[in-house]
Amino acid sequence: MDNANIQSSLNQLSTLLKGDVSYDNVYIAQFATDASAYREKPLGIVWPRDKADLDLIVEFAQEHKIALIPRGAGTSLAGQVVGNDLVVNTSKYMNRIIELNQEENWVMVEPGVVLDELNKYLEPHGLFFGPETSTSSRCTLGGMVGNNSCGSHSLIYGSTRDHLLEVHGYLANGQEVIFKELNEKEFQQKCKLETLEGDIYREVNEILSDKHNIKEIFKEYPHQDIKRRNTGYALDILAGMQPFDKDGVPFNMSKLIAGSEGTLMMIHRVKLNLVPTPPKYKSLLCAHFNSLKESLEANILALKHQPRAVELIDDKIIDLAGKSTAQQSNRFFITGKPAALLVIEFAEETQEALDQKIEKLTSEFQKNEMGYAYPVVDSKNMGRVWALRKSGLGVLSNMKGDDLPVAVIEDTALHPKDLPAYAKDISDLLSSFNKECVFYAHVGSGELHLRPVLNLKDPQDIILFRKIAKETALLVKKYKGSLSGEHGDGRLRGEFIPLMIGDINYKLLLRLKKAFDPEDLLNPNKIVNTPPMSTSLRYRLPNDQKKFKTVFNWDDTEGIVRATEKCSGSGDCLKSEIIGGTMCPSYMASKDEKLSTRGRANVLREYFTGTLDSDNLYLEEVYDVLSLCLSCKACKSECPSGVDIAKLKAEFLQYYYNQKGTPTSAISVGYSPVINRLFSYTPWIYNFVVGAPGLKNILQGMLGFSTKRDIPKMSNKTLKTWAKWHKKAVAKHRTVYLFADEFTNYLESDLGVKTILLLEKLGYRVVVPQHIYSGRTYISKGLIKKARKIANKNIELLSPMISKLSPLIGIEPSAVLTFRDEYINLVKDDLKEEALKIKRNTYTIEEFLANEMNKGRISKDSFTNETKEIKFHGHCYQKALSSTKYVQQVLSFPENYSAIEIDSGCCGMAGSFGYEKKSYSLSLKIAEMKLLPEVRNTEPSTLIAASGTSCRHQIKDGTGREAQHPIEILYEALL
Repeated sequence: MDNANIQSSLNQLSTLLKGDVSYDNVYIAQFATDASAYREKPLGIVWPRDKADLDLIVEFAQEHKIALIPRGAGTSLAGQVVGNDLVVNTSKYMNRIIELNQEENWVMVEPGVVLDELNKYLEPHGLFFGPETSTSSRCTLGGMVGNNSCGSHSLIYGSTRDHLLEVHGYLANGQEVIFKELNEKEFQQKCKLETLEGDIYREVNEILSDKHNIKEIFKEYPHQDIKRRNTGYALDILAGMQPFDKDGVPFNMSKLIAGSEGTLMMIHRVKLNLVPTPPKYKSLLCAHFNSLKESLEANILALKHQPRAVELIDDKIIDLAGKSTAQQSNRFFITGKPAALLVIEFAEETQEALDQKIEKLTSEFQKNEMGYAYPVVDSKNMGRVWALRKSGLGVLSNMKGDDLPVAVIEDTALHPKDLPAYAKDISDLLSSFNKECVFYAHVGSGELHLRPVLNLKDPQDIILFRKIAKETALLVKKYKGSLSGEHGDGRLRGEFIPLMIGDINYKLLLRLKKAFDPEDLLNPNKIVNTPPMSTSLRYRLPNDQKKFKTVFNWDDTEGIVRATEKCSGSGDCLKSEIIGGTMCPSYMASKDEKLSTRGRANVLREYFTGTLDSDNLYLEEVYDVLSLCLSCKACKSECPSGVDIAKLKAEFLQYYYNQKGTPTSAISVGYSPVINRLFSYTPWIYNFVVGAPGLKNILQGMLGFSTKRDIPKMSNKTLKTWAKWHKKAVAKHRTVYLFADEFTNYLESDLGVKTILLLEKLGYRVVVPQHIYSGRTYISKGLIKKARKIANKNIELLSPMISKLSPLIGIEPSAVLTFRDEYINLVKDDLKEEALKIKRNTYTIEEFLANEMNKGRISKDSFTNETKEIKFHGHCYQKALSSTKYVQQVLSFPENYSAIEIDSGCCGMAGSFGYEKKSYSLSLKIAEMKLLPEVRNTEPSTLIAASGTSCRHQIKDGTGREAQHPIEILYEALL
């Protein structure tokens, strides 16, 4: 069908479904990629709400001969969910846990259920789903079945296939089926059915009843001792079942569906086996080695001690983690500069048994002169080590330039004893091409994630991309290994399946696909009949990219396009509020992928690297996607690749204004400090206007604000005015410079006054220096040309006085942290060094006080010994650019004060975002996910604290509770 007919058909489908259908350019751009190197524009996207919707979608595909691509979180590394067909995304709506049977240890779920969310649900019952992946915070169970996912603990729990009991879904012709365990009589009955299901069973029976086929399968397929074997369809697994093996387990077709990548059926629910939660006492032995070879040999020794997991991390991952804001602190256990780490997990029922196992292995390492350091990480900190290991894919995107570690041979699985020789073969192979490789992954089960560094914008490296893949396939075949251990074949490895299992077996795969899917309507061109693996790549050549002058300095990513390309597609931003964290609040509240960090990065990359004629991605569409970004900065710290959407948004908005003109609302908000300065001489006039219902509504309508909010009133006197006439105290310790930000100065000057009085009481001389606004309002609205002038002016004014001995401190996190973040990339070159000096000596008030407390300059004797309970909400910028630990420390400093952080994510206010009519509802929805319910459930006697002015307004508007700045609480606690 041509494009017009396709859109007409999709419109017809949308009238039949309870779910959603779209062929908008933004969604096409979003779903054109996954976490692989591939890019193909789909026809459209469908989000079914339930089984009935899925039934209608399959019927629609059959009627119109449109192929379907099932998709969960889209974290596939082999291009499994990329194609020119109709994407069926089950993660948004089909994510219900249908039934839990504790007596029989199984659960029935829809395909869109997220693994970590399932395990959180199961935790109170003492059960969990054993296989886990590094993407467990967002990967779906449907995707895990499609890939036959494994994870770090496959030594104990095996793969998804090992725990798959039943698969319920639809065949390509729309027939509903249930694949589950069958006895021989039931199997024969299935073969007699006059349906497509019957055709499938007859074809399987015919293939596996042929002794020549069985012989060929076991001769050519990966060795049976390799547990992670996902090359092609799992005919070798079926061949080991009854009736084909009299000593085998009962036949279960669901085992074939595992690893079939959505090419054989559309799943609407799966039944999974559950296992008891692990033993109580757990620790990690993190052995350090001087060479990769030594670590792989040590792995063989470690396996003799029955660990739960053995994971490899090489020096490149360690180094790149040090450049990731999210992972820097997770390197705490590393000693020296290891060439490789083995992270070895043990778990036992007693601490004594656990210690004995670790001591025994450590002694054996030392006896065999393997390794040089053997730190043990206890259960409290294990999560940080696993976070470092799981970040491997994301941090690899932190490499600068276009030469990046590429997923091409990242899924090979061999017998562990063969890994040292295989690693040498791979290194020699890559050396012959003058290339190097990143090594990491699940070495305990023989799995290596090998990522050669290639430039997929270079035609020569694209040729090399395929050449390395083929040569690696030959090496894996030499060791009778599996080219795919857990990531699947997809578009990446399908081309080499004939080489891996032989032409005779490959023809059996073609027969199997034909039996299941006669018209090739289910995820075509994956596993079988795949195009050459070096085609349809996502990266565009530099000559195809748009050229425009930026305002921010993008040297740290070598350009704005590469800043968008840092997104690996791994989807860390797709986690829900159930999982926790702050990134990405607009996605958490809407479950709309275009509003995620990955979604926005995809859209920006498509816009910057595409052409309007070929991609039809227009300026207004990109603007709309970015308009609902809160600029919370969580992506900068929580995304392992450090994709900074807030910075990208600000740059794009300035570019947009250059083309379209600046909207009145952006000017009004951006220039609000100027407006406030003018009204600061007659604040009563301003307060009358924003307080009078009729005038307020007119004003808010002009600004595009919701009338359901109250605009903050101005202080009677600015902080700068008060400070000018306030007699300066004599410094007992030292002089500090207080940044009178535009929010505190005009709207909450009493907070600034309390800050000065508190610091003076504690022995500091406080000076409010000459400076102008921080520029935060301009940056948030994309007025970064103006923000650049402000940054230059402030650095010039503050540079002579700010130093290590006389730091700059600030009350409002979003304002003062601008000096640590945006200013560095805004100031002119000759001020860069001065800006860096100020960055090093700029602190939030909580950071400053915490540091002074640690140095003993502030005594508990200065504060009351009354008992107070405090719950505090951390500002997004504190979480992203600082740490909320400082807030907790200062609020808990008085003798009997106890502060607990609310696990709240983003408050949803984000400056003007919560005021604007178009985003008011989303703002409240974000706040209602965690923050506001937690505040409502807090005892009236417990204080509520929040460092951000917007956060405090959101709490007041949403609950009626007054939240205090931590400074106010400390000021009131002074003796």
